[in-house]
Amino acid sequence: MDIGRTRNIGIIAHVDAGKTTTTERILYYSGKSHKIGEVDDGAAVTDYLPEERQRGITITSAATSIYWREHRINIIDTPGHIDFNIEVNRALRVLDGAVVVFDAVAGVEPQSETNWHLADQYDVPRVGFVNKLDRIGADFLRVVEAIETRLGATALVMQLPIGSEHDFTGVVDLLTLQALGWDAEPDGTQVTYEPVPQHMAEAVRYWRERLVEAAAEQDDAALTAWVEGREPDIDTLRSCIRKGTLGGAFVPVLCGSALHNMGVQPLLDAVVDYLPAPDDCPPVSAAGAAGGKSTERRADAGEPFAALAFKIIHDSFGPLTFVRVYSGSLSRGDMVLNVRADRKERVAHIYEMHADKREEREEMCAGDIVALPGMKHTQTGDTLADPKHPLMLEQIDFPDPVIDIAIEPRTLAEQDKVMHGLELFVSDDPSLKLKVDPESGQTILSGMGELHLEITLARLEREHGVAVRTGSPQVAYRESIASRAEVSHTHVRPVAGAMQFAEVTMRFEPLARGAGIEFDNRSAKGNLPGECIARVEKGVRAAAQGGVLAGFPARDFRATLVDGVYHETDSTPMAFEIAARAAFREGMSQAGPVLLEPVMAVEVDTPAEFVGDCIGDINRRRGLIVDQAIRGLQTVIVARVPLAEMFGYIGDLRALTSGRAGFNMTFDRYEAVPARVAERILHPRG
Repeated sequence: MDIGRTRNIGIIAHVDAGKTTTTERILYYSGKSHKIGEVDDGAAVTDYLPEERQRGITITSAATSIYWREHRINIIDTPGHIDFNIEVNRALRVLDGAVVVFDAVAGVEPQSETNWHLADQYDVPRVGFVNKLDRIGADFLRVVEAIETRLGATALVMQLPIGSEHDFTGVVDLLTLQALGWDAEPDGTQVTYEPVPQHMAEAVRYWRERLVEAAAEQDDAALTAWVEGREPDIDTLRSCIRKGTLGGAFVPVLCGSALHNMGVQPLLDAVVDYLPAPDDCPPVSAAGAAGGKSTERRADAGEPFAALAFKIIHDSFGPLTFVRVYSGSLSRGDMVLNVRADRKERVAHIYEMHADKREEREEMCAGDIVALPGMKHTQTGDTLADPKHPLMLEQIDFPDPVIDIAIEPRTLAEQDKVMHGLELFVSDDPSLKLKVDPESGQTILSGMGELHLEITLARLEREHGVAVRTGSPQVAYRESIASRAEVSHTHVRPVAGAMQFAEVTMRFEPLARGAGIEFDNRSAKGNLPGECIARVEKGVRAAAQGGVLAGFPARDFRATLVDGVYHETDSTPMAFEIAARAAFREGMSQAGPVLLEPVMAVEVDTPAEFVGDCIGDINRRRGLIVDQAIRGLQTVIVARVPLAEMFGYIGDLRALTSGRAGFNMTFDRYEAVPARVAERILHPRG
């Protein structure tokens, strides 16, 4: 397949916006599936895990490929729930474009916003699809306005709905000035084309002028023609819209109702017409192996091979590594270099995936998304490269977990099976963490939310045949500092008849929330060997995992090695690591240590009569009301609330509103815990 006829896209949305339903229609209309799989029936092709079909939500991203208008479209259907946002993160890292699905009633929801900003971070061009226009309270133009005000995007309206709610019957294509309908067949396969309804003529004229003007601004010749009163032809307008979409000038927005089989074919046309091919994207930049000179790779089969492993799953056959090929080509049986591990591995098989089904291929080329079995040394984020031309692609950043639970096997005999199963899940999902508490000896599993951990333990029982006992969920607190401190520490200790010596002077200072840990070496050049400096950094980062207040990991600080003393005979790298650990404990204790807690962005969707009660309840939970707005028939309360106060909230909210309100919650940031609350956490009574 010509690389210019390839599209790598993700389907992203807030939970319940209709993302998987849209994907199922795409599979059906493209001929990939011969029956429409319904989410509510547990029959969606891309929701293949039993837990997904049971709950009706997407948990893990699924890859598939379809063909439309002689183009191959590689699709990744991603989860909408915040607990599984890592799937969206690593998908957008390797995709060239995205379709963002919005609920026509709810509009821009919290996870839509989170995913949108992730796409901004990775410079992924988007097409918007306003779904569920048949629902009561649906309002297409209100969603368009929200896209512009909440997401800061310029929405290019490509279609207008014909009717709304139960009267929604089709759309007007503003480019071709045709009314499209889907009532010819019950499955929506046949699209009808009619003149624009007379009652919509004025609205169509207004939005058509806005579309043509925005498109013409992308091309000097088209703009000149437009200014002179000559409208560019449709092919020129399509070319201009494509240029504006790829350049981020605007986002084409279409509409429909996927559940009722309306609007999906034009959406596929928009993917082909407006989203980028791999060779439309800028070359990927990469660092040379072992810190060598940086380089760029174009999406060209003639370039040296380079691919990024963005997802790993383990099944009964072993690890299956999903990779995006950025350059070059590789055939089955060839050797590839894992640059991080500096290990060569043979590519025994190459699979094109269709959810959980595999189709073997002979080779993979630039622009492909494929799966490789049996890659034993590969982790998520690793670069696979031509052994003769090694390089390191930018890795994927993963979020820190915000919730912990203590787990233990039901019997001692199952201990090894439990740990083996959990270690496989952790290697598949880097947003899961597993550790043993050094004080209590408990095994602690950390994740992005209660549902994340619940699903993990359900899969542990189903896939590995072992169940565990769990403690109550606990907040994953962090530690940081509020001021600056400088300390010196001398490590002197006899070991095996020889003296160990190291002296370090270190400065610790706070950084902005979310900055992580920075290490800076300011010691005089040549004063300390490079290996000793590296071990100082290692000692600081290792000590930071236990903090200084209550054993929580420390973050958002800079550790600067100001100076050090090295003795030719008695100093060792290990001695400097030990000295750095001690300096960390002393310095951080003197720098005003503070406890940090995860704060969530919360949106409560409630009937107007319960607004006062909901706000009062949020205030009692140490929440801060940020905004309040009308969305359809409901009132939306936007707040920031500490995660510690949100356990069991859904039950309280239902009781407060007679079951008529709902809420969404996404991680926002870490903030300092108020002193009185921190005292209670650090020194619990009894």
